Amino acid sequence: MADGLDRFLEGRRLSPAQRRIARYLTDHLAEAIFLSSVELAERAGVSQPSVTRFAMVLGFAGYPELRHALRPLVVGGRTPSRANDLQAAIDAEIDNLRNVRETLGDPSGIVDLGTTLAGCEPLPVLGLRVSSGLATTFAYFARRIHPDVRLLTHGGSELADGLHAARRAGAGWLLAVILPRYPAEAVRALLTARELGLRIAVITDRPDVPFEADVILAAPVGERLVFDSHAAPLALAMVLVEAMADAAPLRTQARLEEYERMTEQARVFTEHPG
Repeated sequence: MADGLDRFLEGRRLSPAQRRIARYLTDHLAEAIFLSSVELAERAGVSQPSVTRFAMVLGFAGYPELRHALRPLVVGGRTPSRANDLQAAIDAEIDNLRNVRETLGDPSGIVDLGTTLAGCEPLPVLGLRVSSGLATTFAYFARRIHPDVRLLTHGGSELADGLHAARRAGAGWLLAVILPRYPAEAVRALLTARELGLRIAVITDRPDVPFEADVILAAPVGERLVFDSHAAPLALAMVLVEAMADAAPLRTQARLEEYERMTEQARVFTEHPG
């Protein structure tokens, strides 16, 4: 039954509330097809309008039409089965990582971008809302091998100031992380960056995004849980850091050795007793 429901969900971008509905249907489809939209909303812990919007996202006029379409998945002698949803979510992430691996069959694109960003001083890195975590992780490691990485994770005038300051200091590129749901302010920041003369590279979830960039690095996000998981975009970001490190090997070696001396002198890390 879950496989049949997956056919309805495939390729759909669901909100967190809609994912709660999808998960309830996956777990309880045999009983859910007899529930009203109000009852389903109560069981899934969402509002009744959320159930209606969920049905419309799947291409139906309303919940009654969706319920009618789901009934053949239950009625007809099929043996109910309940997969472990948490394991299925991890399986989906493994598939996403395989997708990234396949795109690296020809590494020339990310190698070229790594070389370009390694030579960009300063290097502004943008990430707002949910994308700020991945942008921060990228910047944390990139700073170990790059002399001037400028992290931009706050919006408003502070973001505009950061873009202008980076451009005045000689930046030629902006690396942006824009994961769904795509923040409108981040998209506007790309337009500002373009007006300032910056070229743009974006780490995102798919090639066909509603904004423009000179380079798009796409890695699917996990959509099986209430909130997206970002294992594949994180792996892609770390590959880009590796490409930057390889592009300037002498600088990378010198900076990493200096960093290790500093952390040892300051006793930054606790040594494992083994």
